[in-house]
Amino acid sequence: MNKYIVIVVVLLITAVSGNAFAGQGLTKIADNVYSYVDVKNAAGGNSFAANAGIVVGTDGILVIDTLISAKEAKRFLADIRKVSPKPIRYVVNTHYHLDHAFGNGEFAKAGGTIIAHQADRKNLEQKGEGVLKSAGEFGLTPEDMRGTEIALPALTFTDWMTVYLGDEKVELIYVGPSHTEGSVLVYLPERKILFTGDILFTDFHPYMGEGDLAGWIRNLDYILSLDVKTIIPGHGPISGKKDVEKMKEYLVAFDKKAKELAAKTGDAEKIAAELKKTLPPRSQGDFLIPSNVREKYLPVQATRQQ
Repeated sequence: MNKYIVIVVVLLITAVSGNAFAGQGLTKIADNVYSYVDVKNAAGGNSFAANAGIVVGTDGILVIDTLISAKEAKRFLADIRKVSPKPIRYVVNTHYHLDHAFGNGEFAKAGGTIIAHQADRKNLEQKGEGVLKSAGEFGLTPEDMRGTEIALPALTFTDWMTVYLGDEKVELIYVGPSHTEGSVLVYLPERKILFTGDILFTDFHPYMGEGDLAGWIRNLDYILSLDVKTIIPGHGPISGKKDVEKMKEYLVAFDKKAKELAAKTGDAEKIAAELKKTLPPRSQGDFLIPSNVREKYLPVQATRQQ
């Protein structure tokens, strides 16, 4: 079982089932920017509480992430149509994880050109079908995933890409590996709005299992250097730079303490309990702490013991 399957299984076991998006709709962030935000129920039925959004330009729409399935993507499309009838031109995957990219197929059918960093296109190509076939391990039923197909990005980039929606400029920025190898930022410089994907979790304990922590901190420092006022995290409420600072503090604190504890014991639950006492508080997702310990720190200890 790959690491991402493990983390979603943990999410499912811990979360209450249901659809927290139902009836919520898209939140207006600016005159032409909308997003799902601050979803509380991190279960499969609502894409594990992932945020996703749109930018509406004069000649079309750019979509940021596509949720977990064809079913969820169709709901997202219906909510988009409540906002605008304009054609969907582009779809940006902030990263390849299923809760952000498995709805791609429906948006491709709707005419959107899917864009991602080249590293996470490769990850989706290599891992996507296997994860989809293992949907039951996520607690997702055949009905939940009916019609879901892996749709790979048609365009990729390495460092920076600019997309023009008529009068609206959208910048896609890659700083380096962070939450995943190819996680990217979506920046609207004229509106000072930033979509971070899972580079930022606000009031959620983050999934760190495949993260590059040094690179992740560099990404957060880069965000702090941007002229931005409104930040949409991958999970959580509308945020600001203070939340980016808190994320950075969290990662540093987790890494230092986890290394210290893992050098003394291989008991993930014991380490997690101690970590929870010292970590900056987060109201959601504390069940991720032991999973992060197992995936990121106990393998190091096992190597030392060999």
